[in-house]
Amino acid sequence: METAIRATRRAARAEEWALVLAAAGIPHRVAPDGAGFSLLVPADEAPRAQAALAAYDEEARSEPAAASPPGASPRVAWTVGGAVGALLLAFFIVTGPPAAGSRWFAQGAGAAGRIVDGEPWRAVTALTLHVDAVHVAGNAVATAVLLAAVVRELGPGCGLWLVLLAGAAGNLLGALARDPRHVAVGVSTATFGAIGILAALRLVGAPRRARGKRWLVLAASLLLLAMLGASPDADVLAHGLGLLCGGALGLTAGVALRRPLGPRAQWTLAALAALTVAGAWRLALG
Repeated sequence: METAIRATRRAARAEEWALVLAAAGIPHRVAPDGAGFSLLVPADEAPRAQAALAAYDEEARSEPAAASPPGASPRVAWTVGGAVGALLLAFFIVTGPPAAGSRWFAQGAGAAGRIVDGEPWRAVTALTLHVDAVHVAGNAVATAVLLAAVVRELGPGCGLWLVLLAGAAGNLLGALARDPRHVAVGVSTATFGAIGILAALRLVGAPRRARGKRWLVLAASLLLLAMLGASPDADVLAHGLGLLCGGALGLTAGVALRRPLGPRAQWTLAALAALTVAGAWRLALG
């Protein structure tokens, strides 16, 4: 005599249960009924079959959730990172170094006093200015690598926006904390923001068994700040603020965006990020 121990509307689900019982050596069969499919076993095998399926269900629940898909393919991520790095180099050819009377630096550099007095767009335009070829070359390479990593995780639109926001927020906070005569230029505040974003995403997405080592992520971020952002000519405060702003934005994104946005939303956001930079320069030069 047979007894039905489970029922489902999905044939695939019924076959999955059947495989579990087959692996346990329990006689069974899947029978279609009016509502879907029933799993039948001999009456005397029902307790053992129920126990085998319950153990299978418990094991499935204890497995870590599948990792969310990446925000962008490696090709897209490197294309976006490389394109932004190339644009920084090209823009330096246009602006040149901060020579006397340079309109670009006079109107777009991150002068703390001017930012606080009502020119917040300088927090964005300052990210695109560099003092010499070595400065822009190093920042372009760092941006290409780190932005690509963020885009890989979050997609081109979200990645560009978060890195841009981290850099701009770092410059704004730096202007509030600095002497009004202080002037900041360079995209390195945003690149340290990218490091903060990546560290935060690692913290939020760490598997349960690895969460006890979250301090390692923080330590690695601070070590990078010390190694890359604390040279004699570096703006350590700006780099640190960029790192902190990136970390805050990365934590927010990691919690709010369990799955990356779709392609249309991503590329719309990417276009808006580019328009934001262009608009900041329009305000600066207008």
